[in-house]
Amino acid sequence: MTEQDRIGSRLQAVEEKLARLETLIVDLGQKLDAAAPAPAENTAAIHAWVTDYVSMRLQQLVPHTCEHVPQAEDAQGPYLEGTDVPCTDEVVHRVGRIPIPFVRTMVVQRVAQRAREERVTRVDVAFFETAATF
Repeated sequence: MTEQDRIGSRLQAVEEKLARLETLIVDLGQKLDAAAPAPAENTAAIHAWVTDYVSMRLQQLVPHTCEHVPQAEDAQGPYLEGTDVPCTDEVVHRVGRIPIPFVRTMVVQRVAQRAREERVTRVDVAFFETAATF
């Protein structure tokens, strides 16, 4: 066998291995495409998880009972932070207990929006607990 024949046979062996490798890669790509969920499903799943998580944390951070004594409401009364929606001192206290600023802002905006939609004159603890749940 000449040097030329040996090189030719080795080249053919390499080409056969590359063809098998290419087939394997195509098969693997097809399996991955079939197994991967659509981006919209991923987005919806992440949105649902974040909503559930924030709701759970709000339930933990804003308990049903509070340790301070409720005070009489002023005619003007306090307002939800950054809004013109009147609320009780208890609600101000509970909002202040939410440690993450962007979550606190998100909760206040949601409660204020619901209070405006339902035309609530003063946000109390019961309304706050239902409106703050996502």
